[in-house]
Amino acid sequence: MQLFRFANPDYLYLLLLLPVLLILWILNEIRKRNALSRLGEKNLVSRLIPEQSGMRPLVKFILVLIASTSCIIILARPQFGTRLEEVRKQGVEVIIALDVSNSMLAEDIQPDRLTRAKQALTRLIDNLENDRIGLIVFAGDAYTQIPITTDYVSAKMFLSTIGPEMVPKQGTAIGAAIDLGIRSFTPGEGKSKAMIILTDGENHEDDPVAKAAEAAEHGIVIHTIGIGSTEGVPVPVMVSGRKEFLKDRDGNTVITKLDEEILKKTAISANGIYIRASNTNIGLDEIFSEIKKMKKEELESMMYTEYNDQFQIFAAFALFFLVADFMIMARKNRKLARIKLFKYRI
Repeated sequence: MQLFRFANPDYLYLLLLLPVLLILWILNEIRKRNALSRLGEKNLVSRLIPEQSGMRPLVKFILVLIASTSCIIILARPQFGTRLEEVRKQGVEVIIALDVSNSMLAEDIQPDRLTRAKQALTRLIDNLENDRIGLIVFAGDAYTQIPITTDYVSAKMFLSTIGPEMVPKQGTAIGAAIDLGIRSFTPGEGKSKAMIILTDGENHEDDPVAKAAEAAEHGIVIHTIGIGSTEGVPVPVMVSGRKEFLKDRDGNTVITKLDEEILKKTAISANGIYIRASNTNIGLDEIFSEIKKMKKEELESMMYTEYNDQFQIFAAFALFFLVADFMIMARKNRKLARIKLFKYRI
């Protein structure tokens, strides 16, 4: 199985211009039709300008859109990996455990706790070089989102899709996340292993401190980041397109508070540090500095080391549709319209 990738994926953002061009084209067509309607009755105007075509401009515009899309893909340089090799690098294994319970939607950290955590994690991944990374999401239970890997692009892609709806059981089971993390690291002694837990700390399911002590026995360092305020805030939810606040079974508004004490104890039990997040600093920079101090171990991974550009098919598409656009005239041609290739006798 070959690996597909874009060498310059940032160019794909240019695709966002295509809907804008479509809207501008539609507005321009509406403007032209309104101008023609002011000249007189539709049938009369069409006889006065018989060269006017309703479909040709649309066809030409569609051809240009397809050609433009192909050109943007060419700029992004689609590639297939052609050689898979075992690569040895010096680094640390890092597993991120991200709380996706409903309480992470609270807005005491802007724009909300979960979104801010995801933004910070994306920047952390950008700073990784030879380290291996894994991603666990948890609420009432824990689930592996990304196994240990060096594929940072996929890690960021999966991270962007994470939300409370992906976990069927609500709650905050920090201990379950630690237990899954212990089982997710590469087996073996002497490996440098670190786990980063981002949560509001409202643990209702298990004993994370005991699990952290167990992780320490396996040589795993756990750092915790507390997200939220200790005063407590309501949890916003969308109901029929309207913003409301989460309520319990008795109809009372649920208030979520940051539990710093349990997060501090969890970090201490696994030889890590605790950081409280704020609107300006989530705390990942401090934790990344601690991880960089850890002894680098030799990590083995299979990676594609050669890639071949596969832009030719898109170049052919772009050329074909541009030529087609050039050949199709925006207006009807009177002289060509008189040419009758087939004559029938009645």
